[in-house]
Amino acid sequence: MMRVGIGEDLHRVDDARTLVLGGVIIEEGPGLSGHSDADVLLHAITDAVLGAAALGDIGHHFPPGDARFRNADSMELLRHAVKLIAAARYRIVNVDATVVAEAPKLAPHVAAMRAALAEALGIDAGAVSVKATTSDGLGATGRGEGIAALAVALLDST
Repeated sequence: MMRVGIGEDLHRVDDARTLVLGGVIIEEGPGLSGHSDADVLLHAITDAVLGAAALGDIGHHFPPGDARFRNADSMELLRHAVKLIAAARYRIVNVDATVVAEAPKLAPHVAAMRAALAEALGIDAGAVSVKATTSDGLGATGRGEGIAALAVALLDST
């Protein structure tokens, strides 16, 4: 049985932090504000895979008020979600994600993001799509106040 899930996340810019997207440190920054490492791309993907398996959302499994997850590595949160999905007898078929940001340019980092995501998801990098777009100056992301991400995941029963 095939199942589809969608995830979305948005974090405010925080110049005092390092930007991490898709598990990759992006020196061109700016960083993002959040309880964990604020990897908006991983948060959207985690929500997508959890949602596809009807296992709740990232906040249910890793509450933002829980001190255990303060500055947490979001890649570890994703890996835990993948284990939950496997325990529910699903496997990830593919993930497609889009980052919405005015800056920095993400094209130079997409291959590294896809490789890191594929490893964490337990799938081939060819089954992981990461794209970037802008908001053409509209809204909070368009003004550079934050970075957003959208993701969809397809699961199949094992």
